[in-house]
Amino acid sequence: MARLRRADSQGINAMVSMPRPTSRPIMELVRRALLAFGLLLFSTMLVWLDRGAYVDNVNADGVGFIDALYYSTVTMTTTGYGDITPMEPHARLLNAIIITPMRVGFLVLLVGTTIEVLANQGSRVIRDLQWRKRMRNHVVVIGYGTKGRSAVNTMRRHGVPPEKIVVIDGSSMAVEDANLDGLAAFQGDGTRRQLLRRAEISKAKEIIICLDRDDAAILTTLTVRQLNPSAGIVVSVREHENVPLVRQSGATSVVTSADTVGRLMGLSAVGPDLGAIIQDLLTSGTGLEVNQRQATPDEVGKNPASFVGERVIGVVRNDTLRRFYDPTAAKIEAGDELIVVRKGAGRIDGKREREE
Repeated sequence: MARLRRADSQGINAMVSMPRPTSRPIMELVRRALLAFGLLLFSTMLVWLDRGAYVDNVNADGVGFIDALYYSTVTMTTTGYGDITPMEPHARLLNAIIITPMRVGFLVLLVGTTIEVLANQGSRVIRDLQWRKRMRNHVVVIGYGTKGRSAVNTMRRHGVPPEKIVVIDGSSMAVEDANLDGLAAFQGDGTRRQLLRRAEISKAKEIIICLDRDDAAILTTLTVRQLNPSAGIVVSVREHENVPLVRQSGATSVVTSADTVGRLMGLSAVGPDLGAIIQDLLTSGTGLEVNQRQATPDEVGKNPASFVGERVIGVVRNDTLRRFYDPTAAKIEAGDELIVVRKGAGRIDGKREREE
């Protein structure tokens, strides 16, 4: 993955991290520089240990360690002043079969590395600009822990392409996991306006906020709503008492994790099978799942109860939810969206879930 992990002074990455493997430019440059220094040191030691086979044509005072380092430097860089030369046949042979290939490797490391780093940096800028230009009506997921990953898997299972999903997380490991899952990602604080703008938050269709602290979720919701007044914002909070604050901050929908878990546990205590059905609906990939889809032309005019293979539990008409028992939902109309329960289609590539 093309990961730019080095953060700026605000703790964010300037460019998007795309799912394409590579190493960090600075670390790669340091690694190659150390390798080049190793080649130079090896050549210096080879000449110095065999210094009797070399002659100094200028000073004629023998070849010391500094002379060996000087000879290796001018030889490796192909400068070759000729003031120090190998005289013995074996020394010339060693230069031909050892030092000459090392000289080629040394030049490839220095020149090639410089060109590669510049080219990679340029290509990253180009990829970042291209990515930002095509981002429209996408989904931004802030927080890629267990909840964020499950939300992404559910969206992908319901037809949202991975190239339309962008992840923001403060952990480099989470960004790497998002890249491994085929998603573009930014590393940094989701409350930073600069980072949100880089993720094209103003053009997003949906924003999902799955943070592990309610205060951070509230602040992020406020910032996101200011940058995008029309997008749908789904926020996860831990405590029910924080739901009004999140709604006042601009959230479209709020999910209370602690309250939801408590209700599920209560239902399981009342009736194990009842709890199993609810958990089945909430668990992706197996058994039953809930889906919202557009009504097809051949379904217009039909009674939802007559559908085969799925059960209609709600109809969305003119942005209003009509439950299955509503008399106005007894016949499907053109433009309706159906909320159905159907058989699960399986997990997305067997993705694992990571605890936050």
